[in-house]
Amino acid sequence: MLISTSRKPSQKTRKFCKNLARSTDSTSVNRGKMNMRELLLKALELDEINLAVVNEIKGNPSKVTFYSNKGEVLLVMLISVTQDSEKLNIAPSRLKIVSQFDKLNVLSDILGLDLVDKAEDNYILISQDEKFMAKINFINKFGDKLHFQINVKKILEDVHD
Repeated sequence: MLISTSRKPSQKTRKFCKNLARSTDSTSVNRGKMNMRELLLKALELDEINLAVVNEIKGNPSKVTFYSNKGEVLLVMLISVTQDSEKLNIAPSRLKIVSQFDKLNVLSDILGLDLVDKAEDNYILISQDEKFMAKINFINKFGDKLHFQINVKKILEDVHD
């Protein structure tokens, strides 16, 4: 997946994109003056199947829109993010998804990761939450929850085949 930002992103948003790319074995690019068509062409050029564009409000990542490389919207989530300055210690090559929230199972297709009922190490845990609609946590091979969490406030659009 190719991950990019809205134009003129804050440092927090750029960091979020880099962390998300690093943890999911995706590619992060600075958008610069690229329009959507150019971003989609860049994804094809890099052999990436999908594209994620991260928008921000007041300098914080606030929305992620996932597109197919044909420009079709696959999923739109309003989010908030919890992250710190430490480098993420996770092996994306063995990453799987464990989901307890069916509405976000589509992320396994978008990210190209296996959806499993249980994983011992290197997985993304999608769970329901009282404060938010869902939480997306990253668990490394030691079973440690990383200090990189995506809080899903609302799903605006999801497309199911």
